[in-house]
Amino acid sequence: MTKAVLTTKVDPSYDDLPEQRYHFPRTYLRAIEEALGDWIVYYEPRRSSGSLSSRGGRQSYFGTARVVRIEPDLRLGDHFYAYVEDFLPFDRPVPFKEGEHYFESGLRREDGGTNKGAFGRSVRRISEGEYDRILRAGFAYVIGEEQPKREPAAFAFAEEPTTFERPIVERVVARPFRDAVFSSVVKTAYGNACAMTGLKIINGGGRSEVQAAHIRPVSHSGTDSVRNGVALSGTIHWMFDRGLLSLDDDYNILLAKGKVPDTVQRLINPDRRMTLPAQLDLRPNPQWLRYHRDEIFKG
Repeated sequence: MTKAVLTTKVDPSYDDLPEQRYHFPRTYLRAIEEALGDWIVYYEPRRSSGSLSSRGGRQSYFGTARVVRIEPDLRLGDHFYAYVEDFLPFDRPVPFKEGEHYFESGLRREDGGTNKGAFGRSVRRISEGEYDRILRAGFAYVIGEEQPKREPAAFAFAEEPTTFERPIVERVVARPFRDAVFSSVVKTAYGNACAMTGLKIINGGGRSEVQAAHIRPVSHSGTDSVRNGVALSGTIHWMFDRGLLSLDDDYNILLAKGKVPDTVQRLINPDRRMTLPAQLDLRPNPQWLRYHRDEIFKG
């Protein structure tokens, strides 16, 4: 097994859904077979789509996941799917280089410039140390909260990774750590305001009252992707989890007939639509909205 970087665009030309699967041609089969059972990092390039003129991508690593199986694409010859589990977005997108430091040593030429040939590969092998450093940078804010004596975004560029109380890859699968990351990325995406009421309450310590709700619950095999999340105030979150509120594919707010008190209805956004993140790739995915309507909503 070995770790790898998988490149996927905001509007991919392949059938990618990073939280669940990665679609790729036979060219990369060997490299992904080597990563089977191991962890990968997702990278978003500058191009946002298959068009050569497209721009807008973050040029950053944005999440990690574990490859659990590889299957052929039965519709498109010489193409395959790598299915993943335990996807977790970074709470801080990590650029491929910071200053003179490249997180992937293979992307740096001897003269210090960027190796564009290596950069052009959609799947790239990385070492354990490179993976560790990318993750520590990507989860810097949450790690900082767990260790208040450290600067939140501080991390070293040493040859060997800094030793924490637990290895970073072990934290990625721990529920408290995942909950902290999910809460951070969802609340940030929605500007710390409730998507259904617009309420934004910040306490004296600077923390927001809003909560991060899973659309498809973790107990129902839901992912910790920001696209499976929505920021809701406490009462609205409680009602959403119990199926008294839901959302259609156009992000209209649905109320279970006869089960939502008038006092709550008056709090809901007047146009009965949720407030969406500005970034398209942060908005709820329709497949998880459908799951909530079909399996949880009592409307």
